[in-house]
Formats: sequence, structure tokens, C-alpha cells
Amino acid sequence: MFHPEAEAELDALPVKERVAVMHAVEKLAAVGPSLPFPHQSNVKGAERLRELRPRGGRSAWRPLYGRVADTFVVVAVGPEALVDPRRFRRAVAAATKRLDEIEA
Repeated sequence: MFHPEAEAELDALPVKERVAVMHAVEKLAAVGPSLPFPHQSNVKGAERLRELRPRGGRSAWRPLYGRVADTFVVVAVGPEALVDPRRFRRAVAAATKRLDEIEA
């Protein structure tokens, strides 16, 4: 499941990157919380968020997701932290806010 704003962020990516992100989301849906590294990892400084790592971490984009009840929700899509740290922090802040809104 995608938050509407995360879906818009996904749509703004180049086609190859959108495909890679969707494959990562499909892996999460198929395997669930036991999806191993390098396909997902914690987001430092955001205890309720995790990031998918398309192409086993070789993509410059990170879908940020959280769990609401039994559903994984992609709440933001942003650049990888080392590629663009400032925009990654903004994506984390947006993801946290959106996750809070969904849970409220």
C-alpha cells in the first residue's frame, strides 16, 4: 500500500527506478518482515521507519515504509542518504508525519 503522496513521489522517478522500487515493494509483500538485508534496513534516527533498498542497495532511491497493524505502508520515496543527505532527511520527516497521520 502506498500513501498518496508517496505514490506521487514514485511517479516522479524515472521509469527504470519506478520498476526497481515496485520490485522491492513486491518482495516486501511476498516475504514480509523477514525480508533480509540488503533488500531492507532500519532508517537511522526514525525508529518506526524502515527503508527498502531497490536493486539490493544499488539504487539511488529509497521507499520509506512503516507498519500499520498488519499492513506495510510506503509513506515516502526519497533519495538514498549518501546520495542526497538533505533530501533524505526531508523524506524521513515527511514519512514520519504521514505515518503519524495514518495511525491517528
